[in-house]
Amino acid sequence: MKNSKEIRTCIGCRNKFHKDNLIRIVKLNDEVIIDSNKTSGGRGTYLCKDIKCFENVVKTKKLERVLKTNISDKKYNELRGVIFDR
Repeated sequence: MKNSKEIRTCIGCRNKFHKDNLIRIVKLNDEVIIDSNKTSGGRGTYLCKDIKCFENVVKTKKLERVLKTNISDKKYNELRGVIFDR
């Protein structure tokens, strides 16, 4: 049985998932990265693997507010590529 302490909320759709089913995005040393191990320090948030959620987060700049940093369009495109072009 999966531990209920490992349940996280997607910032895009606000649905709850086990953290293994989410993508963790972290601001670490003023750089925004994908935390594939889900163990990096720094300010982080979770996003489900739905392209619609990602597009909503980009459109509303929610990721910038949550991570408290500015994110360029180039970085969003890099994140999109890493997440969805696997």
